Amino acid sequence: MLKKEKKTILIVDDDIDYLFQMKAAVQDMGFEVITAETQKEAEAIIEKTRPDLAILDLMMENQDTGFILCHKIKDKYPKVPIIIASAVTAETGMLFDVTTQEEQDWIKADLFLDKGIRMDQLHKEINKLLKI
Repeated sequence: MLKKEKKTILIVDDDIDYLFQMKAAVQDMGFEVITAETQKEAEAIIEKTRPDLAILDLMMENQDTGFILCHKIKDKYPKVPIIIASAVTAETGMLFDVTTQEEQDWIKADLFLDKGIRMDQLHKEINKLLKI
């Protein structure tokens, strides 16, 4: 019997502790994980590797780094689902969502989650986006 290929998830966040926790949690869910701490690192990774899904922080080097990465990933790999996991609402009071087509066209993410998400909920969302 053939061994099923593990899905690869790219996680990009400039908070090293959060990145470490997310990597461990997502690996525990049974996925391969690639991480990056900067937009530049993430761009270098997507030049060489097509992730099955990406989880991006929104505010890193710039306030819109996550949006820029969304656009770059979707331009190169239009079918790769993207989750933005951000504390932007708590930090700025600004609300972002991707429930309408217009928001999806602008933001390019498939799902927007506030940081502090429970891992069981994240696992469910990843599986839904990957159609597992």
